[in-house]
Amino acid sequence: MSYTVNASILLTDLPILERPAAAKAAGFDAVEFWWPFAEAVPAQADVDAFVSAIQDAGVQLTGLNFFAGDMGAGDRGLVSWVGREDEFRANVDVVVSIGERLGTKAFNALYGNRLEGVDPQAQDDLAVKNLAIAGRAVAALGGIVLLEPVSGMETYPLKTAADALAIIERVKNEEGVDNVKLLADFYHLAVNGDDVAAVVAGHAGEFGHIQIADAPGRGEPGTGDLPIAQWIAAAQAGGYAGVIGLEYKATQADPFAWTRA
Repeated sequence: MSYTVNASILLTDLPILERPAAAKAAGFDAVEFWWPFAEAVPAQADVDAFVSAIQDAGVQLTGLNFFAGDMGAGDRGLVSWVGREDEFRANVDVVVSIGERLGTKAFNALYGNRLEGVDPQAQDDLAVKNLAIAGRAVAALGGIVLLEPVSGMETYPLKTAADALAIIERVKNEEGVDNVKLLADFYHLAVNGDDVAAVVAGHAGEFGHIQIADAPGRGEPGTGDLPIAQWIAAAQAGGYAGVIGLEYKATQADPFAWTRA
């Protein structure tokens, strides 16, 4: 099994630039991050420091999120955020520059919450255009854009795989961009009530990425009751050949002990 450690939700006792080396010391060769900066276009020195931390640790950055706004305040992406189009598109340029330097191929674009007083159709139309822009930009790297159903935020409209796949189909049909793929986070899908086994059976070969956490609790596999190993095996049998993202909250002294059990 090939894992990539999400170093934005794991190893949080360490400063962010020390986490790639900690992942390496724990036995992993790959990491992924949410957007590791406070703004869409950070200072070049901050970008350079992040790139150096990855390179110096000797790990591969397998995935990176686009800027998603103030996550702590409840923001969940700019893709459909009417009025912040320029900010999102400026961020795309920074994301591509990091991907080019580090050989990253997968870029997660959080869709964004519904906005009070804004027509949902207008938000979806903007999202299709923004995803196409991002898709074309990362295609130059041989990359893909990931679109993810998310739990825990009622105003986030993509809750099931079908929700995300419908937008992905619009991007393909309306914009001719076919490198936007489903991020199948088994935790989010399960707690949102989706039929994860059916999603895997129907779409595993189309997954852009898989992330895992157990439920309830979003802890390590084995701390809840989701059949994660079974879903992973079915996805791989169905054609998924990518890494498995470890995107859970540490509940134990060694959050990676289960991988060696």
